[in-house]
Amino acid sequence: MSETVAVPEEPNSCPSSDLSYAPYTTKFDVVVTAADLDDHLGYLGIRDGEQLEQAWQELQSGLSPWRTKLHLLASEADARIRAHLSAAERASTVVSLLFDQSGSMRGQKMLFAAATADLAREFLVTLGIRCEVLGFTTVRWRGGKSRRRWKWRLGRPRKPGRLNDLLHVIYRDADDVRTSTGGPELKQMLRHDLPKENIDGEALEWASDRLRSRPEPRKLLIVLSDGAPVDDSTLLENGPTYLADHLRAVVERIDRETVIEVAALGIGYAAHDFYRLSAHVEAPAELGAALLRLLESMVLRDRSS
Repeated sequence: MSETVAVPEEPNSCPSSDLSYAPYTTKFDVVVTAADLDDHLGYLGIRDGEQLEQAWQELQSGLSPWRTKLHLLASEADARIRAHLSAAERASTVVSLLFDQSGSMRGQKMLFAAATADLAREFLVTLGIRCEVLGFTTVRWRGGKSRRRWKWRLGRPRKPGRLNDLLHVIYRDADDVRTSTGGPELKQMLRHDLPKENIDGEALEWASDRLRSRPEPRKLLIVLSDGAPVDDSTLLENGPTYLADHLRAVVERIDRETVIEVAALGIGYAAHDFYRLSAHVEAPAELGAALLRLLESMVLRDRSS
């Protein structure tokens, strides 16, 4: 079931928790389950539907050798984790995988991201570790309805804050403990009309808020992204570092609170400028193995170290 985020009546009346950053309005922001994406993006035409089916078939069958290798790596990591952590310790952990779905992720990056999400979630659920899969982008290009509202406002403010409509997608909820792979929810990750802009800071706040509401005492959050936050509409009016500065502030706040352990996995870029704990790969095909290594490292990590 889809959900539209609560709407403040006045622009900038609902700022992010970082006081130097605020959305111009949240009226047009959307949080939606994968099953309800059609309600917000529209139904795919015949040609676009065929492209989605081709991508889905590639994920399910064309990546078979890649999947076989990953299953072997997962089996080995599973044994090591079970040797160090009891069932109760594993059950006390929840993991959130947050995927950048910007335009630059379209194609092979998104294909391997979806396949990686599928296998990583199966790996964790089999261990008895709850896992959710989330994605973030914007509803529209060029600022969407938020920019139009600002543009036509009499006496529109300078430096209006975030100036686009957020789209946050729940692909698999942490309470969904099915171990089956290849679910139709992840198929929606491959829609060509989905990737647009990436506003990372607010996506990280959303994912961390979801984790804070979970009962598990150990909370891990991994962001998978191919670059720094970019939204042309927002940066044009607020300066080139506006989104990057906010992302740094959010990560620093999460680290300082010590409730959630956060890390990033960069695809073709190193995320260490934003995240204290990070890894990166150069090729999309390397994403699965790298995420398994990062997950194992974080799950077994001594928080006191």
